[in-house]
Amino acid sequence: MAMDSQSAPDVTEGSTSDAPEGAAKSWYVLKITSNREKSIRDSLLRRIRQEGLEEFFGEILIPTEKVVENKNGKKKVVEHKLYPGYLMVQMILNDDTWYVVRTTGGVGDFTGSAGKPTPMQDHEIERMLQKQEQKQEAQAPSVKIEFAVGELVKIKEGTFEGFEGPVDSIDEANGKINVLVEIFGRSTPVELEYWQAERP
Repeated sequence: MAMDSQSAPDVTEGSTSDAPEGAAKSWYVLKITSNREKSIRDSLLRRIRQEGLEEFFGEILIPTEKVVENKNGKKKVVEHKLYPGYLMVQMILNDDTWYVVRTTGGVGDFTGSAGKPTPMQDHEIERMLQKQEQKQEAQAPSVKIEFAVGELVKIKEGTFEGFEGPVDSIDEANGKINVLVEIFGRSTPVELEYWQAERP
């Protein structure tokens, strides 16, 4: 594959037509155009197939988490990117793979120093993959609750409708909050669905 030798990084694997026996793929982080993560990932996968370089690549990830948002009283599950503007690529770095990645539209550069792509460290990979797996394996997506502990809220629905009190605790996993309301002169915690309260 023809390429500008001055542009290529100093890679040790070299450019070969076959992946070296037993060569391990490393994880690299790509800076890409924000809000185009999926289309850039699709373009890169297409380029890899066109060039016949599948054996040099492993997973290409856009780490995301599912979050429940409440809009106009309706629950909606949306995917939030954990690292907007970045793509995680598992690959063997050589002249051909570097060229395919760098010439894919929307890709800025590899993260690294002095123009040389730097593989992610083992502990960084484990943290990233563990976070991704935890989000995928969660039985229910976490809920994005806009209140903070200690914030004064008003109960708008249920037995204690109209009562006001500070938020005592927040349970995003189950979408619930505890609010301290005064009942018979005593401060009592009341468990609510997060949407049952609002700012006064």
